[in-house]
Amino acid sequence: MSLARLFLALLLLLIGGASWAQAASDPPAGPVPVAAQTAVAAEAEVVVINRTVTVFRAPYLGVAPERRARRTEAILSDLLDRSVLGAVTIQVEPQGHVLMVDGELALVLTPADVDPLRAQTLEQASAAARDALTQVLSETREGRDARRLLHGAGRSLIATLVVAVVAWLAWRARRWTTVRLAQRVARSAAAVRVAGTELLHAERLVAFVRLGVAALWWLLALALSYEWLSYVLRQFPYTRPWGEGLTEYLFGVASQLGRGVLGALPDLVIAVVIFLMARGVIAMFRPFFNRLAANDNRQRGWLDADTAGPTRRLFNIGVWVFAAVMAYPYLPGAQSEAFKGVSLLIGLMVTLGGSSLFGQAASGLVLMYSRTLRVGEYVRINENEGTVTEMGVFVTRVRTGLGEELTFPNSLVLGSVSKNYSRAVEGRGYVVDTTVTIGYDTPWRQVEALLIEAAGRTPGVLRSPAPRVFQTALSDFYPEYRLVCQAVPSEPRPRAEVLSALHASIQDVFNEHGVQIMSPHYLGDPADPKLVPPDRWYAEPARRSEPAAPSA
Repeated sequence: MSLARLFLALLLLLIGGASWAQAASDPPAGPVPVAAQTAVAAEAEVVVINRTVTVFRAPYLGVAPERRARRTEAILSDLLDRSVLGAVTIQVEPQGHVLMVDGELALVLTPADVDPLRAQTLEQASAAARDALTQVLSETREGRDARRLLHGAGRSLIATLVVAVVAWLAWRARRWTTVRLAQRVARSAAAVRVAGTELLHAERLVAFVRLGVAALWWLLALALSYEWLSYVLRQFPYTRPWGEGLTEYLFGVASQLGRGVLGALPDLVIAVVIFLMARGVIAMFRPFFNRLAANDNRQRGWLDADTAGPTRRLFNIGVWVFAAVMAYPYLPGAQSEAFKGVSLLIGLMVTLGGSSLFGQAASGLVLMYSRTLRVGEYVRINENEGTVTEMGVFVTRVRTGLGEELTFPNSLVLGSVSKNYSRAVEGRGYVVDTTVTIGYDTPWRQVEALLIEAAGRTPGVLRSPAPRVFQTALSDFYPEYRLVCQAVPSEPRPRAEVLSALHASIQDVFNEHGVQIMSPHYLGDPADPKLVPPDRWYAEPARRSEPAAPSA
């Protein structure tokens, strides 16, 4: 009986492929191309009620897999219309395995139909086809049962109502969450201020929050819709394979993401530990820098209150850069093409413009740690004078007495001769000096006394330390007197303004005592010698000093 059924199956297949067999019987004009052979041997799925029963991968008795699949689908459709019990059995024959439905031929699987990529055996392929065919028979009976279809429709309706209620509640929660988060973000943004100015734009932050909440709601709505559709499709026999496919796809994506996250988790933990260690090192040294910056008198070699801030920043940057370099191999995707492209871009940027930036930064560090200049000092750089307002890594800013702010590249400051008027003073002031030339016929003691009196009359000039006068040169026709005094540190004024007031005071004092400010030059030697007799040595406002005690 089994041999007769097998013969009947083979006869049906041969009749269905008679035309192809007739064409194949003609001898080919030449060798068959490889592409044609591949097309003949292409895989073909046997699909019944949207469910794949099996896959044919090789011809059988001259019948191509595609034609075998279509003929098998026709046979299965006929069997489903006539089958009552739907009992599926497997009969082993020399040519392969024959699947029977209620004792009637359904399909034939050969060893060539086995998937070699899955290392599948013929027995496993036949068992899988039997299970799929059994499920198809069960779903066919379910599709003919009106009661079960009504149950499926009821469950679909309930699922639809549940999804609608959840979506409505999520919509209400979205509005409430948006209002509350917007208020909190607006208050937080208003609290972040620098020099009285809001650092963050509240309106833009609120708009960003609303956009984020809307995106989360739409993501939730999409997930609910996806699950609702998958559930509804699984309630009906004809659409059940589609619903199962949606579920399998979702779980496949989730499984792939989960495996990726779990695979990257150990390396990610190592990277997080490295960054936490870097943060701990910075926190450990923070009290040291705070104490150093708070005490102007404390010094640790090249470290003091002025260099504590830049040193802290350089130390923090160095620690974070070292941590980033150490953690880079452990970051997810570190070996991807995207990371390689970013590394290449950074290297190119450093190559093209890094030399100048690094040169300026190195000059700034030299200026900071050599203490050539300090913030608040009055200096002269090239032909410009002013107070140092900022010493950055790349530039130094100086404010002149005219209210101008000059910006100098640090390399220029380091490469030029600078004059510091504040370094030798007591406290945070600056030096004011001027030069006067008076003829030899005026007593030098009187000139010095007049200059000191003029300094005392000038607003903004300190009395302590007292102004001093130096005779810097004895020229051919006159001596040169240089008045050096210190400006008031508690009343910061432009040096040009103080110097102008000092010149005005000098003129007033000299005029009051009848001393002419003049630098004489002669065309010839005068007949009378230009001498100062001793009785005029202490002319007003000069005072006779006590003679020094003889040394032992």
